[in-house]
Amino acid sequence: MSYNSYGGGYGGYTNGGWGGHDDRMSHLGGSLRAVDWTNTRLERFEKNFYVEDKRVAARSEREIEEFRRSKEIRVQGRGVPRPITSFDEVGFPEYLMSSLRAQGFKTPTPIQCQAWPMALSGRDMVAIAQTGSGKTISFALPAMLHINAQPLLAPGDGPIALILAPTRELAVQIQQECTKFGANSRIRNTAIYGGAPKGPQIRDLQRGVEIVIATPGRLIDMLETQKTNLRRVTYLVMDEADRMLDMGFEPQIRKIVSQIRPDRQTLMFSATWPKDVQKLANDFLRDTIQVNIGSMELTANHNIQQIVEVCSDFEKRNKLIKHLDQISAENAKVLIFVATKRVADDITKYLRQDGWPALAIHGDKEQRERDWVLGEFKAGRSPILIATDVASRGLDVKDVGYVINYDFPNNCEDYIHRIGRTGRAGMKGTSYTYFTTDNAKSARELVSILKEAKAIVPSQLEEMVMYGGAGNRARYNGGGRGRGGGGSGRYGSNHDGYSGRNDRW
Repeated sequence: MSYNSYGGGYGGYTNGGWGGHDDRMSHLGGSLRAVDWTNTRLERFEKNFYVEDKRVAARSEREIEEFRRSKEIRVQGRGVPRPITSFDEVGFPEYLMSSLRAQGFKTPTPIQCQAWPMALSGRDMVAIAQTGSGKTISFALPAMLHINAQPLLAPGDGPIALILAPTRELAVQIQQECTKFGANSRIRNTAIYGGAPKGPQIRDLQRGVEIVIATPGRLIDMLETQKTNLRRVTYLVMDEADRMLDMGFEPQIRKIVSQIRPDRQTLMFSATWPKDVQKLANDFLRDTIQVNIGSMELTANHNIQQIVEVCSDFEKRNKLIKHLDQISAENAKVLIFVATKRVADDITKYLRQDGWPALAIHGDKEQRERDWVLGEFKAGRSPILIATDVASRGLDVKDVGYVINYDFPNNCEDYIHRIGRTGRAGMKGTSYTYFTTDNAKSARELVSILKEAKAIVPSQLEEMVMYGGAGNRARYNGGGRGRGGGGSGRYGSNHDGYSGRNDRW
């Protein structure tokens, strides 16, 4: 796809999502009519499977409060179940317990301690927890129990559990977890997402699957062409709800939910809790109970050393090479985030010509190529990955040593998600961030994130907060040459400070 076909510089690629939501995506689902459930006779179904363990019931209110405080668990809503403290307190049947043991998990994560009792009790629930906190199995294991309590699928039936996810990477990751834990009870699943052939996905749907994990656009396509239906869905999960809204999927989510019976159980998982996500929860969930893990303020993982450098656009390349030179001695994996697909391809070409083992992943690449690139990165054969925000969530690589924000994201929530790709599972990590005056609107929030983590705050960043960024623009843009001025802007190639690499841009 040519650069120009994306509306002058990939303008359609908003917040790392798919381009053109306003035009291309808005007519999706035009032929889907909202189901009038008032005149439909609904089969009764079971959704409350939770029996509180005697050990949990025996604990005093003070012990429960202390446990929640120690795990940074905060709850709200009517009659929130008490948290469990170990796997054997949940009451999972043996087929799930044996799967948990086989995965080598020792103790539940904080989100699992509280979310499992909430989900198993059949209540509508919201869970706010950072990516990488173990949330997938917080909703996947209760889904297995829920499915096994329902009548078997009949020919022509759609899924019983529907999990909506913002990106194909996340959909595939959720599918892997569902496959692991569903194997013992023969629960079938499929992942439905764009950028991959429809044929195999349609065959899975027509054969009958109990769990569908889907990105909104492709699912609507399947509903409109009547390849599946949502009449049997009684367990609905919206994972990374904030990301789905960021990517402009709200109209599609509303169309999808209009096809699902209103007495379903709905679970919403989100890393942040902005107002648009709260509104979605109010519209779709009833008598909601909520759990928050950690602070509701935006905070970064303290295992990540955050280094922010204020610079101009045309200084970024030199900084990138300097940092890669420093990192190369460690043999560490590096994830470099950029704003657009164009920049991702440019930087990848530039680095590869200079001998760096770099590959790129973004929304224009075929799924096969994206899977191959991720495989090369995970295996360490190509330890430098350049990515647009499509990879900032749902990219589960355990040992990323460094994250470099070549372009600062649209907001500080995405900054937290990006740097959270390193420092996972208790490991240490480092993030480098190149911050320009174009990002000045995020300066104040970034300073508070850095201060909370006791990271060094550059004096130029403090000045941006003090002066609102505008007064310093000329100073940081190299005496006013600006983004494209004098051939030395973002894609310029005649600036003499490029370490002899200028001919390759």
